[in-house]
This record gives sequence, C-alpha cells and structure tokens, in this order.
Amino acid sequence: MNPHRFNPPSPSSVSSLFLRFSILLLLSLPDAKGKAIWTAHLNITFQVGNRIISELGENGVFGNHSPLESVSGAVVLPEGWNQNACNPFTNFSRPEKADSWVALIERGGCTFTHKINVAAEKGANGVIIFNYPGTGNKVFPMSHQGTENIVAVMIGNLKGMELLHLIQKGVYVNIIIKVGRMHMPWLSQCVMFLFTFVSATVAYICLYCAWTSDISVAYTRRRRQVKADVKKAIGQLQLRVLREGHKEVDPHEDTCVVCFDAYKPQDVVRILTCKHFFHKTCIDPWLLAHRTCPMCKCDILKR
Repeated sequence: MNPHRFNPPSPSSVSSLFLRFSILLLLSLPDAKGKAIWTAHLNITFQVGNRIISELGENGVFGNHSPLESVSGAVVLPEGWNQNACNPFTNFSRPEKADSWVALIERGGCTFTHKINVAAEKGANGVIIFNYPGTGNKVFPMSHQGTENIVAVMIGNLKGMELLHLIQKGVYVNIIIKVGRMHMPWLSQCVMFLFTFVSATVAYICLYCAWTSDISVAYTRRRRQVKADVKKAIGQLQLRVLREGHKEVDPHEDTCVVCFDAYKPQDVVRILTCKHFFHKTCIDPWLLAHRTCPMCKCDILKR
C-alpha cells in the first residue's frame, strides 16, 4: 500500500528561481547618483568657565544639493525673536572675533532654499538647520535647489536647541562640519528584502528536507508494517498436501499459474481465501511481493 505523496518544488528549482529573481532585482535598482545620504560629523567646541568642552558626533545629514565639503566657524543665530530666517532682511549676530561663521536656523516658515540663501547673502560659510520641536533628533536630507555653493546640514531638534541655548547665554560656540559616511536607503531596503527572501528560501529547503525525511521514514515504517501483516496473513492460509487420487493431480486438471507446472502427489499447495490454490513455494514469494491472488486479484489482507 503506497501512501499518497505530495511533490513540492525541488530545492534546485527554488534556488534557480531565487537566482533569477536576484538578477532581476539588481537590474531594477535605481541609479545611485543623487540617491545617497551623507552624514555629517559635527565637532562642537565651547568654553564654560575655565573649561573648554569639545563634542564630536555624527549628528547631521548633508542636504541633497549641498557640496560635500568641510566647513568651520562660529555658530551664529538670526537676530530677533524668530529663528527661522524667513525674512529676507534677517541679520545675524556675528561675533567680532569670528573670521568665518555658520548660521544656525530653525526649520519652518519658508523653504530650505530661502533660509540658506538669506544666510549665504549675509556671508555665512555654511548653514545648519535644526528640525521642528517634538521631532527629537530625527533628521533627513533636505531639498534646496539653487544653493549648491554653500554647505547645508540638518540636525535634530534636541541638538539644535542645545546649541541655541548656549549661544543665547553668550557662550561662544565654534563648529567644524566634516563629511561622514554614505548611506543608500534603497540599498538597505533591498538588502533587507534579499535577506528575508534568502532566509525564507533556506527555511523552505530545511522544512522540505525535514518533511521528505519524515515522509520517507513513515513510508518505510508503513511498508514494514504491511509486510509483517502479509506474512501473518500468509501464515494463516490453509495448506494442503496432495495425494494420489486427488483430482488436482489429474494431468487434465489446471496447472499452477505461477510456475505453470502440473500438480503432483506430495506437492504442498496453499489455498487462498478466494479458494484458488497454488504451489506453496510459488505462491508465498508472490504474495509477499503482491499480496493478491494471481488469478482473481483478491487481497489477502481484505478477507
């Protein structure tokens, strides 16, 4: 008795499908030009009392249209209560001892392009824009076409407010902006997708192997059980020794359909449940292999 078997796709076909999918995905990836995100390292130095404090962190990202260059100078705020520098006549409180300066501007109120151009027209070497209140230290690459000649960086609200409060207290803050690392958001997503796909493929292959192993073990166990049942059923079938005078030994009677020899006295025959009989030495191996009567196909396990 053969158990019904389901044949899933083989591991080789799954691997081939994965390879074709990977090539298609790589060919469909967008061009890296203009898609990369560059982080900004900020080296911030200021003096509190007799102590000079220096902080270095990868706290910002360069704008999409910013030159990837280093810039340094004193951090300068827009004058007045509003720190968003949306007024085209905005002035900046530049310290007298500062040879170069970087504008610190709050996001909102107008476009990034407008803010950056206002600061550039006043002589800023670079512009730092800090994010909205409530956004923590979240940053993103700004879009600011038409300002390609000035370095523009976004930092989080928390770091921006920290610098704002220091300067408002009269602390002289100097900053050096350096180019950090390049990130490819689409590449990260694709890598994550490929990793997930590969993991799923590996998991499928492992489950497939385990499943086929279980099927093989179950099939082997079933075959052994059926064979044992057949042997037991054969042992319960009637045996008969033919003698002179029995009609079965008449040469005009039927022969054994397994070996096609005529029955002779002293032959041992086995009688099946369907009443057909055969030489014991012929029918026993047949039943072990087929378990059915050679003539009427009666199953000896379905008596």
